[in-house]
Amino acid sequence: MRRGDLLKGLESGALLNRLEPVYGEDAAGAARRLADLTRGYAGVFPGEEDEDVFLFSVPGRTELGGNHTDHQWGRCLAGSVNLDTIACASPNGTNLVRIQSRNHRMAEISLDDLSVHPAESGNSVALVRGVAARLREMGYALGGFNAYTTTRVLRSSGLSSSAAFEVLVGTMMDYLCCGGALTPLQLAQVGQYAENVYYGKPCGLMDQLACASGGVIAIDFANPAAPVLRQVQVDLAKEGYALVIVDAGANHADLTEDYAAIPQEMGAAAACFGRDRLSQVPYEQFLAELPRVRAACGDRAVLRAMHFFQDDRRAAEQCAALERGDFQTFLRLVRQSGRSSFMNLQNVAAYRDSREQPLAVLLALAEELLEGQGACRVHGGGFAGTIQAFVPLDRVERFTRGMEALAGAGACHRLSIRSTGAALLVS
Repeated sequence: MRRGDLLKGLESGALLNRLEPVYGEDAAGAARRLADLTRGYAGVFPGEEDEDVFLFSVPGRTELGGNHTDHQWGRCLAGSVNLDTIACASPNGTNLVRIQSRNHRMAEISLDDLSVHPAESGNSVALVRGVAARLREMGYALGGFNAYTTTRVLRSSGLSSSAAFEVLVGTMMDYLCCGGALTPLQLAQVGQYAENVYYGKPCGLMDQLACASGGVIAIDFANPAAPVLRQVQVDLAKEGYALVIVDAGANHADLTEDYAAIPQEMGAAAACFGRDRLSQVPYEQFLAELPRVRAACGDRAVLRAMHFFQDDRRAAEQCAALERGDFQTFLRLVRQSGRSSFMNLQNVAAYRDSREQPLAVLLALAEELLEGQGACRVHGGGFAGTIQAFVPLDRVERFTRGMEALAGAGACHRLSIRSTGAALLVS
């Protein structure tokens, strides 16, 4: 759509019918955000009002079951949320991709050079180059474009801001260059490739799949090249609960080593049985040979492996509980997963400084405020970031007030499940 017409349509409400399938009751608010986005694009990339532009949206995600199980080819449960990353983009007729994210430096790459640049590791430009490189390997002809993005996905929150960005870049390239040919699974795999190979983080595929797919999905990674996905219907409000994410506001620097140690140690335990991933090892055999694994890998690796086996099973049980409408069993399993993450996986604190354990303190207070109702647990990768809580609707106000008295105003975010994944909103 021409930029001038797009802006008029967003400001007048004429485009609300296109936004309502994605944003529901918040369509009017989304229109205001997208109008601001379009004006931001015009400010960075001045051009004619008759320039054709496209609007895109990719949601963040919340992990509902299976903490750190995906990279071991296990099972997990995840959902898209109503916080998203949005983009206004247009082809620029060159071989340059320019992506300006609000309050960040522009990520610019030449499509003539899609090799790995070690100096870009850990930078968003590496993700852009990695996505383009993988699509080129898949046989797609790419062209340059300009894009401006903003996000409501909290950084370092377990809501997967990086995965949302990767999938957003892939979605823009898909519609601008590939004819919209990519499936949600392909978009997710392209994003994972960029993060693993170019960005330098050994993540699994759950985050990208949840961002790309929409709704709540149960994922079985037994065949990592073709994971089995199943849509699961969940209505939290109908069950009488709200999903609340609480931001610890902690320092997230220098945690890559902590995250990487989890798959490394789980992989070392699997290697004791001649396997690459723990999902390939029978749990009974692991237990029978526990002394040998402990001697070879150390105690933390043993505990983390035990967490995998137990949380892999729990994820499947959580899915089954939701499918039969047994929400209380789902909550009980969430609580069990949280205890396992704390005790066995050990991703609630980095323990470099005993004075800094913000997630542990938030979890302790959340349990106090919930008084045995609902559930709470570490959210996402862990170590810093956020906790997740399922709060009875009649306790949300009290829970929020209590948590923000400790974590600060605005630390609590009440989320809902978004049914739409990666989307071209307006073309």
